[in-house]
Amino acid sequence: MWRIGQMARMAGVSERTLRHYDKIGLLTPAAVDRATGYRWYGVAELSRLERIRALQRLGLPLRRIADLLEAPDTQLRQAVAEILTSIRRDITTLAATAAHAEDHLATPMSVLPQQATVGPRRLRVRHLRLDHPAKLAAVCPAPPATLLTWLRGQPTGGFAAAVTTDRGGTQLILPARAVVRAVVPPPTGVIQAGQDLFGWLDRQRMDVAGPTVEEHLVDADGAQATVLEIPVRSRPATG
Repeated sequence: MWRIGQMARMAGVSERTLRHYDKIGLLTPAAVDRATGYRWYGVAELSRLERIRALQRLGLPLRRIADLLEAPDTQLRQAVAEILTSIRRDITTLAATAAHAEDHLATPMSVLPQQATVGPRRLRVRHLRLDHPAKLAAVCPAPPATLLTWLRGQPTGGFAAAVTTDRGGTQLILPARAVVRAVVPPPTGVIQAGQDLFGWLDRQRMDVAGPTVEEHLVDADGAQATVLEIPVRSRPATG
């Protein structure tokens, strides 16, 4: 039999860890001296500890390990497979985040795009036809207001647009959709921000999947902000 210090050195863990395992019922000592409070461990406890540590290295949390120590191998393999799926998902997310950061460093932008999913929306709008983005400011009402443009990149001629209205107009329903969103900082013009955002979408191999929503907002203090929201879909892979 070994005391807790000896057990800790043999297994490469701290005494604090062994006390914690005992407290949560994960690894109880073989015996506890009533007079001194010393914990004693044997071969069975050492084997159980090695199994605990091995399952930790596979990514399993302690609360899950407690359920699996005596479980059949099929149940253990299923738990490890679930952990592996989660790890791969995290790797994919981190790789995408790193790619976006590299893109931002390589191509300075006026906005920081964010991907999101938004629900359906109903608007009453007045439809327009414009021949240049510079004319958008003249047709957009004072905030709060919403402007929509049907552009898939830099305009090469006339394009369709719409502005929200309180009177008349027609109802427009925007479905639930995946979007790329960016808040336009005050010193930056919306046109420049839109150009940067379209360029970013192209580099990320995304296509525009509907009208761009340009939300002009104002808070209680009168401060204004513009939010650009472009519905997107992934571009099909080419052989």
